[in-house]
Amino acid sequence: MKIRLTLLAAVLALASGVYGAAAPRNKDSASEPVVRSAEDADARRIEGEQRFHANCGRCHAAPHKFPPRMMATIVRHMRVRATITDEDMRLILSYMTQ
Repeated sequence: MKIRLTLLAAVLALASGVYGAAAPRNKDSASEPVVRSAEDADARRIEGEQRFHANCGRCHAAPHKFPPRMMATIVRHMRVRATITDEDMRLILSYMTQ
């Protein structure tokens, strides 16, 4: 199992160059800095952890620490396989990159 996860991480690391960062939703959001309170960040992390356990925990143990870009690629790839919603994907990614 550990070898498969390592292999998956290596393949996804190579593929991470294909996927760029998400573009801003509108032109106004690009100019405004995103300011979140510590409470908001904690709430997102807790919600992300709950959604990780609900969606990913059936097959995967607690996440390993990978660089955020690599983790985004992994989550995007698994989103398709596990039919995870966009909101779940964002919350899970937030949890896994903190």
